[in-house]
Amino acid sequence: MKKLVLFSLAVSLLASCSKSDSNEPDMPTPPQPEKIEIKISAGMDNSRATDYTFETGDQIGLYVVNNVNGSAGQLMASGNHVDNMRFTYSGAWTPDSPIYWADNITPADFYIYYPYTKVSSVLAMPFEVKSNQSNVDDYKSSELLVGKVNGVKPTASTIAITAKHVLSRINVVLQAGDGFTPESLTAANPVVKVNGLKTKSTVNLANGIVTPTGEEVSVYPCYDNGLYKALVIPQTVAEQNLITITVAGKDYNLVKGFTFESGKSHTFTCTINKTSSGINVNISAWETDGNDNGGVAE
Repeated sequence: MKKLVLFSLAVSLLASCSKSDSNEPDMPTPPQPEKIEIKISAGMDNSRATDYTFETGDQIGLYVVNNVNGSAGQLMASGNHVDNMRFTYSGAWTPDSPIYWADNITPADFYIYYPYTKVSSVLAMPFEVKSNQSNVDDYKSSELLVGKVNGVKPTASTIAITAKHVLSRINVVLQAGDGFTPESLTAANPVVKVNGLKTKSTVNLANGIVTPTGEEVSVYPCYDNGLYKALVIPQTVAEQNLITITVAGKDYNLVKGFTFESGKSHTFTCTINKTSSGINVNISAWETDGNDNGGVAE
């Protein structure tokens, strides 16, 4: 009989303890860190290769690569913290969908490029300039910009990223020489083309290096207020008829080899002499290279 009473008492005590435990308040859930949205502002550098800034409707692609153990991560085609998020400009840059920092402590590297496209390789993205840039829209659509900023710490502030011009630009200026006046030269409707240029390339979005590919063709520049200009894949052109200017059915050729450098604009001022059928040429780099690149073409 005693054993039965003791057993009943033990069960009663256990039930009492269990009930007491259930009445204890639950432990509070630790607050979760607030997600920080990534906001960016992209602008062109001052050494512009075109005369245009970003316009409403322009689109860029953004990659975000988190640092790993205090070191920069590697930009990949996919598997980054953010993969090729499209941002559209309308007074400010807006992503297709909101993106956030990994946490509030991990720095990241940011990579942008323009114009936006689907990317299969971030180290060899295909890009092509138009061979006929005589229309201003084709000229502008031949632009390529790449920018990056490294080791950015998580912040709610807007991150400013400078987009740099990684192509080259050629400017051809025509001046009336012997046998021409400015009016008669303009009335002759001269046609300018730049020969021996590769218009296809691959672009490394990690470092902005552009590598020319494909066949050589002639490029027709855009005429803008006395200037013939075209965007060019950075490359070295062997000596040949680099520039051909057709005036009243007659070709005037500049025979020259030249290296078009990334991020630089090169000006060729051509004085056309009807009597000698020659072109006097003075070339100056947009960023002075310290050399006299001038020459005379016959």
